[in-house]
Amino acid sequence: MFKHLRKWFVTRFFGRSRRRARLVSKDGRCNIEFGNVEAQSRLIFFVDIWTTVLDLKWRYKMTIFITAFLGSWFFFGLLWYVVAYVHKDLPEFHPPANHTPCVEHINGLTSAFLFSLETQVTIGYGFRCVTEQCGTAIFLLIFQSILGVIINSFMCGAILAKISRPKKRAKTITFSKNAVISKRGGKLCLLIRVANLRKSLLIGSHIYGKTTITPEGETIILDQININFVVDAGNENLFFISPLTIYHVIDHTSPFFHMAAETLPQQDFELVVFLDGTVEATSATCQVRTSYVPEEVLWGYRFAPIVSKTKEGKYRVDFHNFSKTVEVETPHCAMCLYNEKDARAKMKRGYDNPNFVLSEVNETDDTKM
Repeated sequence: MFKHLRKWFVTRFFGRSRRRARLVSKDGRCNIEFGNVEAQSRLIFFVDIWTTVLDLKWRYKMTIFITAFLGSWFFFGLLWYVVAYVHKDLPEFHPPANHTPCVEHINGLTSAFLFSLETQVTIGYGFRCVTEQCGTAIFLLIFQSILGVIINSFMCGAILAKISRPKKRAKTITFSKNAVISKRGGKLCLLIRVANLRKSLLIGSHIYGKTTITPEGETIILDQININFVVDAGNENLFFISPLTIYHVIDHTSPFFHMAAETLPQQDFELVVFLDGTVEATSATCQVRTSYVPEEVLWGYRFAPIVSKTKEGKYRVDFHNFSKTVEVETPHCAMCLYNEKDARAKMKRGYDNPNFVLSEVNETDDTKM
């Protein structure tokens, strides 16, 4: 009990002071900020305006959406007012009874704005209309109609693409709060649990990981090591209908091989886990990310069972125990486990001693009958 109390005390009072910033947050957001970017580099974002609009937050996107339509309506309303003013169609010019205006029933800026709105959104009330009197009005009508279609297509397409982005599908993929290290199949493994909260599948799913190590206090984001995660059926084309426990075998090639239960909390690394797959409904590729720091890797634990079978014959998943862990007997370190296995193997094999000499001893029978 004193061991667990000491561990809780160290984590509670000293863990926060040494906790470093994450490269990737638990919900998959990258903790990167760009500073001192030149003004010319910022203009590059306007070259790829489509991606820039899609990456905007909803409040900015809706502001642009409303501004684009209202701005275009008001701008062309001013142009229609100018056409009526130049052609002297307004009531203040007192046109004669036989005067044919460029646009019927434009009496001021308000009516010009209403005509611009009706033209661009193709409402067509039939009260205001363009006549064949002046070619300027006909050209302006064609230009506004074409520009209105472009604005409508771009903005509505941006809204639809924003709604259907596969990153929203990633919100229904969840990882366990902690990673655990325990024995699995006679090998020391690092295990993580992942679940799909929707009944629709992720097609062609595969999972992998990377560790970011910061040696000697220097932050090197690109110092990454690949980590292979597998399930019992392999890491390609996961059958993702129920929560899976993925594991990484800690062998001689693993970056966790030289770590032990006591040294793990003092390590400085971040384990980033990626899950790639194709959304079944939209055929769009999505990626789910999460990360684990040393404080979130529990040595000597395994995940509690969450799948049971009901009386009706259905399999039930209890997400209350999704991140729950149970303490189990685990080797002190991976090197200890492999050394123990080697020692047992040597004992079974045995060795020949070349210096061993068998001496024959003549036994005499001193007993007389």
